[in-house]
Amino acid sequence: MRKICAAVLVAATATLTAQSREPVDLDAIYRIKAEGFQGSQIMETLEYLTDVHGPRLTGSPNARAAADYTVEKLREWGMETVRLEEFPFGRGWANARTVALAVSPQAFPIIAYAKAWTPGTSGPVRAEAVVAVIRNDADIEQHRGTLGGKAVLTAPTPPVDALFEPPGRRFTDDDLASLALQPDPSGQPRRFGRGDREFAARRMQFFLDESVAALIEPGSGRGDSGSVRVGSGGSRNPDDPPVAPQLVFATEHYGRIARMLEKEIPVTLELDVQNQFYDDTLDSFNIVAELPGTERADEVVMLGAHFDSWHAGTGATDNASGSAVMLEAIRILAATRLELRRTVRLALWTGEEQGLIGSRAYVRQHFGDRDTMVLEPEHAKLSGYFNLDNGTGAIRGVYLQGNEAIAPLFEAWMEPFANLGMTTLAIRNTGGTDHLSFDAVGLPGFQFIQDPVEYGTRTHHTNLDLYERIQPADMMQNAVIVASFVYHAANRDAPLPRKPLPEARAGQ
Repeated sequence: MRKICAAVLVAATATLTAQSREPVDLDAIYRIKAEGFQGSQIMETLEYLTDVHGPRLTGSPNARAAADYTVEKLREWGMETVRLEEFPFGRGWANARTVALAVSPQAFPIIAYAKAWTPGTSGPVRAEAVVAVIRNDADIEQHRGTLGGKAVLTAPTPPVDALFEPPGRRFTDDDLASLALQPDPSGQPRRFGRGDREFAARRMQFFLDESVAALIEPGSGRGDSGSVRVGSGGSRNPDDPPVAPQLVFATEHYGRIARMLEKEIPVTLELDVQNQFYDDTLDSFNIVAELPGTERADEVVMLGAHFDSWHAGTGATDNASGSAVMLEAIRILAATRLELRRTVRLALWTGEEQGLIGSRAYVRQHFGDRDTMVLEPEHAKLSGYFNLDNGTGAIRGVYLQGNEAIAPLFEAWMEPFANLGMTTLAIRNTGGTDHLSFDAVGLPGFQFIQDPVEYGTRTHHTNLDLYERIQPADMMQNAVIVASFVYHAANRDAPLPRKPLPEARAGQ
């Protein structure tokens, strides 16, 4: 009798232990891995998003062409619902030609890129180069009447350090252990105030009044690796004041010109920049596609990434990589025909690089207004959102966004991928990408932890953000992991646990 009772007790304990753990469907993971590793289409998708349709600056013809390709592929893969959802954005812009040459005292080509939403030079121009670093109103008065027709170098020459450490790296065990710690809450980022913006507007108006040929700045900021970091120099709003033509030069070329000018040796540049504004529509779009659920089809699990990029490269690691992973993940789920209790919805955002505009518009329309915290009925039906936007690196874990209750679920879902290096949960927030739009209205939104590779040192927002910087094995691995997380979220009995709703902030 005692032996029987002991056996029953052991069996009951084993059952309770099993029931207390988050279920993991290893058969589904096997099928996801088989499709993701043996039938992968992810690199072909990347080639089209980068080589054929890159870059994908929001509002540009390339972004629309890339969307057309993506919609066609999603339908080819069997998505029943594929649509573009538009939102207000502003005018489009694209660069058609940038040629920069030093003419004298010696002729040499210059690596140069136009800043987005700036005008061109209206044909080839020759201009004397000058240095005018304008930091305050006194500097404006000092240079007044001296810059007409000049190519103006607007910043000091930055130092260029030797690369004693390799620009590409993986997270070490110590790095991941540090990420897993609760972060210090005392640090506060610097915020630019109204005074900064007002002075920037006065300075730009001064350059326009002077009729400068172009404004030139050095392209450093990504690890002195020879990459040129390029962003925006103008406004998407067609009613905003105009700006001068603006170029970013490779730091080494910028420094060569500046040093000659310091020696009072005149430098003449030839510039030919052709930029095009597009005002036929002031809307952009998000790409949305669905795999329908079964018994809980009115509930939704979302996965997504931002589809847009900057324009100096082809937007490979930022963020064709994330978009291709999410496209491949939903393709895997469709190809394996795994049953999904909840509907799985893919969203690829534009306008992210200008401030999460696409995802914020989507969340406001479908789920709730962050300012008032007036919620839409769909808010109660979204289980969670998974995001990918940190380059090409392998997934090593998940940022929990302070959601303590989600940790046991993700620990269980990560366990089958520990042999791929996915081991870490970080309670901290990570910023700067689209999961924040969901988190802001109290919805579970998560960004995966990824190996940095060269993201922060070479490719992020630079001319080197190209297909060649992609790591194919990491991409396939990431798609498999995302597909598994989405599958388990779609099929668990309860929706993902949530943090308390934030307070309304309107009027604060």
